[in-house]
Amino acid sequence: MELAATQQEILLRLKSRGPQSIKILANQLHITTMGIRQHIAELAQRGFVAQTAETRQTRGRPVHFWQLTELGHQRFPDSHAETSLQLIHSVRESLGESALHKLVVEGFAAQQERYRQALAAAGDELEARLACLADLRSADGFMAEIRLSPNGWLLIENHCPIYAAANACGAYCDAELSMFKSLLADKAEVQRTDHAIAGSRRCAYKITSL
Repeated sequence: MELAATQQEILLRLKSRGPQSIKILANQLHITTMGIRQHIAELAQRGFVAQTAETRQTRGRPVHFWQLTELGHQRFPDSHAETSLQLIHSVRESLGESALHKLVVEGFAAQQERYRQALAAAGDELEARLACLADLRSADGFMAEIRLSPNGWLLIENHCPIYAAANACGAYCDAELSMFKSLLADKAEVQRTDHAIAGSRRCAYKITSL
C-alpha cells in the first residue's frame, strides 16, 4: 500500500520516537499542524496509527498523542519471519532445545567477530565504538541509535527485524545481550532496560563506562 513521502516519514518518527503529538510532528517535519492532521487522519483511516490513552494537560485543552498500531508496525518488516519460525520448529522438534540454543549461539559468533573487527577499527574511545555498533545494528535492520543518558549512554534498537524468531526462541535475545557485553567488556557494563519481547516498543541497553 503506497503512502505519501510525508506519511512514511510520520510512521518512521512514531516508530523511532514513540508516541508523538501533532505539534511535535509538525515541528520535526517543518510543516503546518493542519498538514500533519490531514496526514494523521488518512493514516488512522488506513489503520496505521491510533491515539494513545495518554494526554498531557498544558494551557487549554489536553494534548493527544499518536502511536503506531500493529498494522503500522508491520510497515517495518520482520526479515524472513515464516522461514525462521519453520526452522526453529524443525530444530526444536528434531534435535531439542539445547541444539536450537547452540545453533543460535553459533550464528551470533560469526556476527560478533564481524562486529569486533569493525569496533577495533573505530578506535579506542568508547563513544566512537558505540557509534560504530549502532551503525552496524542499523545496517542489519535494527534502526539503532546511541543517546546520552545521565550515567552513560543508551543503545536503542527501534525495530527488531527478527521479532518473530526472537519471540519463539529466547536464545536470540540472550545471545544479543551476551554479544554486546562481550564486545564492550573492556570498556563498559551493559544492561538491558527495555525489551520488545516483554512488551516494550523497543529494545534498549544501558551502557555504563568502567
